[in-house]
Amino acid sequence: MSNQVELVITRILDAPSELVFQVFTKPEHLKNWWGNKGFEMNVAKLDHLRPGGRFHFCQKSPDGIEMWGKFVYREVDEPEKLVFINSFSDEEGNTIYAPHYTTYPIEFLNTLTFTEDEGKTTITMRVSPLSATEEEIKVFEDGQELSQQAYAGLFDQLEDYLAGMVSF
Repeated sequence: MSNQVELVITRILDAPSELVFQVFTKPEHLKNWWGNKGFEMNVAKLDHLRPGGRFHFCQKSPDGIEMWGKFVYREVDEPEKLVFINSFSDEEGNTIYAPHYTTYPIEFLNTLTFTEDEGKTTITMRVSPLSATEEEIKVFEDGQELSQQAYAGLFDQLEDYLAGMVSF
């Protein structure tokens, strides 16, 4: 089945594209802003940033519940484009369904473009279900408003992190 549905998020960041790309790809940056607000981010593994490379991480809630996830990189064109498959995983890095939500797509294709203009970067993130069933696509479509809100919060954290950096 062809997955035609996608979520598109665009944000203009007050930072050059090289820095924004690094903040999306370096564990020392990702752990400071990626993930749910208030959760602790632990990086389990980050292969070389290359097609087939992996970023495996764990988010721990304030009450100690762990959620594992991973990115598998498909395309890396620094500092202009990054393409990866995003999914939940277990501690060993095996792809699993979202906890308590087995009708949600198991994997997502994320395509990020970084376009710099006068020191500011426009980031466009396209998220689409990958190899999803009709039911999973419907669940994804029905949840678009909540997903937009979640990504808006994530990008707010990114903006705050970039603003807090001493120098670029």
